[in-house]
Amino acid sequence: MTATAGSYVLGVDSGGSGLRVVLGTIGAEKPVATAVCAEPVRTGPAGIDAEHLLEQLLPAVDELRAQAGEWTKTAADSSVVAVAIGAAGMATLGDQLRAELPAALERALGVQLLALAADAVTAYAGAVGQRPGAVVAGGTGMIALGTDLTDWHRADGWGHLLGDSGGGAWIGRAGLDAAMRAHDGRRGGSLALLARLEAVFGPAPELPGLLYPRTDRPALLASFAPEVAACAGDDPVAAGILRDAAAHIAEAAAAVCPERGPTDEPCEVALTGGLFRMGDPLLVPLREELARQLPQARTVPGSGDPLAGSLRIAEALATGDLRLPLHPTLLCVPAYGPGRGRS
Repeated sequence: MTATAGSYVLGVDSGGSGLRVVLGTIGAEKPVATAVCAEPVRTGPAGIDAEHLLEQLLPAVDELRAQAGEWTKTAADSSVVAVAIGAAGMATLGDQLRAELPAALERALGVQLLALAADAVTAYAGAVGQRPGAVVAGGTGMIALGTDLTDWHRADGWGHLLGDSGGGAWIGRAGLDAAMRAHDGRRGGSLALLARLEAVFGPAPELPGLLYPRTDRPALLASFAPEVAACAGDDPVAAGILRDAAAHIAEAAAAVCPERGPTDEPCEVALTGGLFRMGDPLLVPLREELARQLPQARTVPGSGDPLAGSLRIAEALATGDLRLPLHPTLLCVPAYGPGRGRS
């Protein structure tokens, strides 16, 4: 299918809070329509569940067709030329998606060009575009990704048990630890954070029973991170937690940032994700750490989110202008048959 100005492309962002889908047209400044599915895509023994993703995606596409008006209901008549799907866990849990989605989407929508990306890659595309640089995507977790447009370099993003240092769950867990220390009378405790724990969760001794049986423990831990930020102005323990978080985040950015950008300009380091909406209690020490650990880089706010990034990748794929490096798990473009697609 020939990609021309006005041809449709789809961007998809699958994360912990649900599935978002955006319909755009090549060459347009703004998307045509957006749909949101509140239920997160399931993850099972085989990884991210391809069937469950399709169960949500295809009705969302029908909704977008209806919003667009011009788009017909049949795949044979559809003018969609490319789809890019970014998913949390794609790098480590995306085998089923890579195996099943290309043929399934070709059957359902007639799509012949598909990119499957880790959410960190779509965050990069949304925040930096197709230039050398680095992005730190911070939310419940934390991952840094950088590229010189030859290779990808990743730091952290290993989940709340093995890493995600400086992310929302990390900050929340550190804050709850300080609260429990105050409850016990141990060194390093914070009475301010203990008061916030009890206000949010109830009596401190009941917290383990509330926390440990939950399957969404990282999200529950991260829900306490704003309480840490709220206490940081008056509580040195809370402020120290955010300084430590900033150091971890800057370390990850430094590990992936290219030496220099194009034409020897300073590389950009973009910050994207809900973590950074905590504002100055985190951003002030983070800027200090980035200046210390990455003096050769320029920190910029993210210009887009993973959904915007997925749409950018879909358009670049459709027009033959995808300059971000391909990778077996971070960013792959599966082949559909002889002479079709890239991998």
